[in-house]
Amino acid sequence: MVHPLLLFLAIFVIAPLVELYVLIEVGARIGAFSTIALSVFTAVLGGWLVRLQGFAVLYRVQGAMARGEVPALELLEGAMLLLTGLALLLPGFITDAAGFALLIPPLRRALILWYLRRNGTLRPGPPPPRPPPSGGYIEGDFRRDD
Repeated sequence: MVHPLLLFLAIFVIAPLVELYVLIEVGARIGAFSTIALSVFTAVLGGWLVRLQGFAVLYRVQGAMARGEVPALELLEGAMLLLTGLALLLPGFITDAAGFALLIPPLRRALILWYLRRNGTLRPGPPPPRPPPSGGYIEGDFRRDD
């Protein structure tokens, strides 16, 4: 398990410094204005894509609830989309790459399932009921006792 202080250090100190380094390098190669324009473009495009996928997840949540199911995975996908939107709005190409990768629904679902299995939250349930014998009828004799 990662120590919380190391996680804090990685998220709030190391990641922004790496992002800043990448932005400076890209700016040196394609120019400052082009780098800023590209960063704004990825933020706008990412926000639009997150919005579209957010509505799709919302419709799946509503459909699951209408069927009487608990939309747990869909709600976790919605939470991950929220983090994805945040990553895409932050200036930087590494967070943009991670955000665009998380916009791929199968990858997003696989990461959620991996996390749930890793933490022991997702466990195999009971086996599904066996289907009745062929024809859907069970043969047998009965007797009525009154």
